[in-house]
Amino acid sequence: MEYLAMFVSLPSRQGAGRMRIWRGLRALGCAALRDGVYLLPETPSHATALAAMADEVVHAGGTADIYRLSGRDARQQAELPALFERGDEYAALLKAAAAAAPDDEKALRALRRDLARIAAIDFFPGEAQRQARAALAALEAASGGEPMARNGAIRRLASADYQGRTWATRKKLWVDRMASAWLIRRFIDRKAAFVWLDNPKKCPKTALGFDFDGAAFTHVGGRVSFEVLAASFGLDADPALVKIAAIVHCLDVGGVPVAEAAGIEAVLAGLRAAAGDDDKLLTAAARVFDGLYHHYQQEPTNG
Repeated sequence: MEYLAMFVSLPSRQGAGRMRIWRGLRALGCAALRDGVYLLPETPSHATALAAMADEVVHAGGTADIYRLSGRDARQQAELPALFERGDEYAALLKAAAAAAPDDEKALRALRRDLARIAAIDFFPGEAQRQARAALAALEAASGGEPMARNGAIRRLASADYQGRTWATRKKLWVDRMASAWLIRRFIDRKAAFVWLDNPKKCPKTALGFDFDGAAFTHVGGRVSFEVLAASFGLDADPALVKIAAIVHCLDVGGVPVAEAAGIEAVLAGLRAAAGDDDKLLTAAARVFDGLYHHYQQEPTNG
């Protein structure tokens, strides 16, 4: 395997710039070969990311050079992957999972995001990642609330067949359920009525469930419920909804970071704390998603 090695030198007076660049390299998953030399496995995306970091170093008054690197012999080639070991990070996640209560949705969301973040920079996954995934899956199964992703294709449906229906999901709405309920009423079933369930297993037979195990619409493969609903009703080609889906996915299960996600999370958390019930919360959250949708409609699309 080939690696990219970035040699960095920054003026000692650039304390803030040094810290910012170090954090950026750490977020990329770089391994330190020695002080000032950072490695990544060679891929097109890593080359682009390191080039951007090099530009930032130069902007901060330093120098940065990127070279292609490989082990001199089989022994060195075998040793280089160990520099990217994520065992300590997985151990911390396992400890947090062991301490989390199964019904603590906030802790579950944080654990999912942490696992996605670590796995994204775990370039040589092994037993530690498997253990972490198994521990989180066991915690989610014990929660009885958060849906487990199922496999299979997403069938295309006609919204005309889903008018004036009752839709049901778990109470105490959070991002995926808020966004899904907004999507349903805004684009799929404008006369939708909602039921907020204490126990998803007692969902009314006449209701269309979403975002819980056994629901008509829930996580499929790598997609969260919002993405599944959008794909089911042919809304996944709308560029504005695609951008909202990226935020929802990031906040619900982690994965690719989205710049706006932290701000949206803070706004929705504030609305949730202030709302007296889920009906009021949905009304308030719908305004946020309406605003996001109109904003993203104004942005130019790539192409």
